[in-house]
Amino acid sequence: MLSLITLVFILGYAAIAFEHPIKINKTASALLTGVLCWTIYVLSGLGETHQIVESLSHHLGSVAEILFFLLGAMTIVELVDAHHGFKVITDRISTRNVMKLMWIISIVTFFLSSVLDNLTTAIVMVSLLRKLLPAGEMRKLFAGIVIIAANAGGAWSPIGDVTTTMLWIGGQVTTVNIMKMLFIPSVVSLIVPLLYLSYTMRNVGSLPEIALSKANDKTPDGSKIMFALGVASLLFVPIFKTITHLPPYMGILFGLAVVWIASEIIHKDKDEEARRPFTASHALSRIDSSSVLFFLGILISIGCLESTGMLSGLAHWMDEKIGNMELIVSAIGLASAVIDNVPLVAASMGMYSLENFPSDHKLWEMMAYCAGTGGSILIIGSAAGVAVMGMEKIDFIWYLKRISLLALLGYISGTLTYLLVFGMVSH
Repeated sequence: MLSLITLVFILGYAAIAFEHPIKINKTASALLTGVLCWTIYVLSGLGETHQIVESLSHHLGSVAEILFFLLGAMTIVELVDAHHGFKVITDRISTRNVMKLMWIISIVTFFLSSVLDNLTTAIVMVSLLRKLLPAGEMRKLFAGIVIIAANAGGAWSPIGDVTTTMLWIGGQVTTVNIMKMLFIPSVVSLIVPLLYLSYTMRNVGSLPEIALSKANDKTPDGSKIMFALGVASLLFVPIFKTITHLPPYMGILFGLAVVWIASEIIHKDKDEEARRPFTASHALSRIDSSSVLFFLGILISIGCLESTGMLSGLAHWMDEKIGNMELIVSAIGLASAVIDNVPLVAASMGMYSLENFPSDHKLWEMMAYCAGTGGSILIIGSAAGVAVMGMEKIDFIWYLKRISLLALLGYISGTLTYLLVFGMVSH
């Protein structure tokens, strides 16, 4: 029966990885995989039914913390965006020099991603690029760099990338430590590709001006207030957790409540139709709920593999056959270019226990970096990449030829920087 569970998981994983060729949404594949794994487990006779159900409930409790955190964060960002709050940043970018603009866009993306998340930041920055650049090869190149910058910026922040968030909520990493340890490697993973492009594109001139109609570009009431409140709410989550010791999802729900109330007060004098685009209920209808269900499906699948003892067995096998933790974690990062990094990190959390690798162990720090930045190597390797792929219609092969080498150079440079500055994982 364990072999059957493994087979179902592998087939489900393959369906997720090849979502576009088979034309089946990865969320449906993830949910079906999760349900089938637990169904086979409970019917297999490998344990008492009530114990298996209790195990499922235990895993669901951990998964729910992540899902509620994501729901809260995504709703806050949607509310800010509905008020055009991000124009506070985008309206201040005016340069037409190609490399100067690329550095500005990259740095803004890097830091914005650490506060929001890499997916949302990628969407915001590509929307900005459409105002600054005409459609074509140059805009695609900028979009590719946005993917690298968003994933690098998300890796070092507990709220910047879903995999780092998972490790943070799971207790594998703490707020100040993960920021301190991964900031330099993450910066290096972005700076190296930018330096390479600065050299190879040193003779590129300025960009043409784009004529944009400002007639209907009216900024809603409370734009700056909502931006400030939204960012403050997200930044307050780690502080809330430190003060109260409550789970992070409680902090994000507190932030959502504050932003929600603010939006109601700002538009209290408008009629129902005029208020609707600025309400939390409208924001909730716009968030990517299929991504939340995808995380649910894949995380309960991983929970099943953990409950049956297969993940701990895999960890022992890797330790015996490979032995070197740096190689194992680096391989996980490279694999995240092909396979979604959420199940990879979830599996790793099941493979390596907090008893053997306590909170803030170098294993968890390096895993957060590798899984976060490794996804940039292929456009399908991260949520940010998939979103940009859809928005800009970037071809997989084009990205492979123009961006993958840059992302790989950054990934390797950041990994080596971490090992040189902070030492080996195995020691």
